[in-house]
Amino acid sequence: MRWPLWLLVLALFVLPAASRAGAIEPVSARLIAGDDAYLLSAEFKVDLGAHLEEAVSRGVPLYFLLEFDLTRNRWYWVNEHIAGKTINYRLSYDALTRQYRLASGGLYQSFATLGEALRVMGRVFALPVVGKGEVKAGDVYQAALRLSLDRQQLPKPFQVDAIANSGWQVDAQTLRWQFMPGTPGSGAASK
Repeated sequence: MRWPLWLLVLALFVLPAASRAGAIEPVSARLIAGDDAYLLSAEFKVDLGAHLEEAVSRGVPLYFLLEFDLTRNRWYWVNEHIAGKTINYRLSYDALTRQYRLASGGLYQSFATLGEALRVMGRVFALPVVGKGEVKAGDVYQAALRLSLDRQQLPKPFQVDAIANSGWQVDAQTLRWQFMPGTPGSGAASK
């Protein structure tokens, strides 16, 4: 009688780990002044979870969105939208070459492991997001940054399953911070 109880307890600990949901956590982000624009550099920790890792390893492409938004608060009206930037990523597995492919725009990169592909996708370096003429020195702006799974790009059968099954969902957190152009250190944020 003790042996089946022991198996039940073991199953309660093993099964949730096998079907864990993924998470995308922002680690840090900063806006730095370039020649004619402010440049975004950021880092995310990406964990797809067991279901999505298995899906991409079996050839199902996954799509991700990197979204940046810069607004200025106004007390007399709705917030003013200053700038926004969206980048689409496509993560897939090529069974013939046994490599993971990460695509963004016209750029394709191949990786030997899924972890390498996720690390590269989770790093943004010197991305121009707002022109210097669009912001005023001394004004306070609100910046928001998010990397998330685009579930609407999943194949239709997986979209239906993603609604009911938490293993297909990725908890994507938004990083928010204040940005004051011309003030040293004001464009950085970390979790």
